[in-house]
Amino acid sequence: MTYLGFHFAFVLPPIVVLMLVQRRPLGGAPRGTALRTLGLITTLAFFYTILWDNYIVFRGVWSYGVGRVLGTIAYVPVEEYAFFILQPVLTGLFYFFLRGRDILTARRTFAPAHLRVAASLFMSAVTGVGVGLIVWGSERVLYLGLILAWCGPVLTGLMWMGIEKIWPERRLVLFAIAIPTLYLWIADRVALGLGIWSISERYSLGIDPLGLPIEEAVFFLVTNWMVVQGVAMLLPTKAAYP
Repeated sequence: MTYLGFHFAFVLPPIVVLMLVQRRPLGGAPRGTALRTLGLITTLAFFYTILWDNYIVFRGVWSYGVGRVLGTIAYVPVEEYAFFILQPVLTGLFYFFLRGRDILTARRTFAPAHLRVAASLFMSAVTGVGVGLIVWGSERVLYLGLILAWCGPVLTGLMWMGIEKIWPERRLVLFAIAIPTLYLWIADRVALGLGIWSISERYSLGIDPLGLPIEEAVFFLVTNWMVVQGVAMLLPTKAAYP
């Protein structure tokens, strides 16, 4: 299977299904507002990922099977650039699907005191750990360090600006992160097994539960977390909760 075939097999079908099963208004918000919000988050995700992903491939952390990609721009396959767009769309549509049906929503509650500060400090510490792994760690922790140093500042900002906004939806947000993450873990494991792409043993810990490198598991978790929390923070608050 090629990288393009991977998109047609694993990424595009759930996107099409989620588009077909959406309710109006989209995610409990006006359709135009919801689409603009998802478009903004997708655009930010695309441009924030470009340099990081190119550096990852340049260092040899990721590589791609011979004949598995259509071509590259700089160091990254064109299908990878497409994935920068398709993953946020997939995850965002799943969040809209749940939110539009009031699945796992709760009565409006206030966030615990100091939650914003505590969550922001925690994610700042994650950023620091990532930088430390890059600067002082061995080659085996480079991939993990690059992930943490890359996602930490974004999640710190999201915690500081939006934790109180999404607190009433915390169960919904967690579920909207968990299900796409689990699905992409499975898809990634298949792609690795087929040799579409591979992770360097030199730059990873070698911890591979069920054949999925722990760094890949972390990557899909934090990317979906950034997408869902970003969309949830920017969407208008729903008028009523059950």
